[in-house]
Amino acid sequence: MSHSIATLSLNSLALSLTPALLVLLIFTRWSLSITNSVYALARMLSQLLLVGYALAFIFESQDSWLILLILCIMCIASSWIALGSIKEHRTTLYKHAFFATFLASGLTLALITQGVLSLNPWYAPHYMIPIAGMIFAGSMNSVSLAAERFHSELQNKTYIPARNIAFQAAMIPVINSLFAVGLVSLPGMMTGQILSGISPFIAARYQIMVMAMIFGASGLSTALYLSFVKSFYSRLNYGL
Repeated sequence: MSHSIATLSLNSLALSLTPALLVLLIFTRWSLSITNSVYALARMLSQLLLVGYALAFIFESQDSWLILLILCIMCIASSWIALGSIKEHRTTLYKHAFFATFLASGLTLALITQGVLSLNPWYAPHYMIPIAGMIFAGSMNSVSLAAERFHSELQNKTYIPARNIAFQAAMIPVINSLFAVGLVSLPGMMTGQILSGISPFIAARYQIMVMAMIFGASGLSTALYLSFVKSFYSRLNYGL
C-alpha cells in the first residue's frame, strides 16, 4: 500500500474552519467574550504558517549547527513556559526546570534518534525536529503541572507527600493518553503515516515508540524537577 496524501487546497482549508466559526458564533449569541478565542485562532494560523516556511528552510539546509540551535531554543522555551503557573518564583526556579528538561528530554531524544532509529546523518531534521518537539512538549506539560501542584501542596504538607502528589498529578494526562491510544484516538504520528500509505502495523510500532518516549521523558523530567527544587523551597521555610 503506497499513496501520497492529497494536497489540501486553500478553499478546503477554509472549509475546515467552519466548526471553529460556529463556536465563535455561540460565544457571540451567548454574550460571551470572543476576544481570547479569536486571538488564539489567529495566533494558531499565523504560527503554523510561519512554522511551515521555517521547517521547509530547515529541512533543506541540512546544517547540524542549525539543528542544535533549534533544539536549544526548544529546551529554553519549554522550560520557561512550564513555570507559567508559578510566576512569582519563575525566574529563580527556571534553572531547575531547564536542567530537568535538558537531562531527561535530551537523553530520551538521544536514545530514540541515535539508538532506536540510528539516524544518518545523526541530526536528520525530518526526524530530529518533530521527535524533539514531541519530547520537549511532553516534558513541558508535565513539569508545568508538577510545579503548580507541588507549590500548592507545600502550603500544608511536607516535601515527600507534596512531591508524590505533584508527580502523580503531573502524570495523569500522559497515563490517560496511554489508556486512550488506539481506542479513543489515533495519535498524530500514526495518523500521518497511515494517510501517507505506511502499513498500519509499521505505523503502530512507531506510535508505541512515541508513546513510550513521551511517557519516559515526561516522568523523568518531572521527577528531576521535583528533586532539584527541594533546596529552594527549604530556604523559604516550607517545612522541608
